[in-house]
Amino acid sequence: MKLLIRNLARSTTEAELQALFAAHGTVQFCNLVLDKKSGGSKGFAFVEMPKTGEAKAAMKNLNGRAMDGKTIRVKRAATHVE
Repeated sequence: MKLLIRNLARSTTEAELQALFAAHGTVQFCNLVLDKKSGGSKGFAFVEMPKTGEAKAAMKNLNGRAMDGKTIRVKRAATHVE
């Protein structure tokens, strides 16, 4: 299941994010979205967890949690089928 994580502090790293989600299960990949010009974080990321139950537990436990001084929001990422 692909998750969208929003409202991240600009200082949050991909490694920190991966560790946070790995505490709830297997993380297939973690992608912190970066600004092409500055190279800094845009404040959101995607995390993919292959086991739906683990992803749902992570969503439930991490949505609204404080991280690096910000309250993060975690939800299922929209999937577009063309």
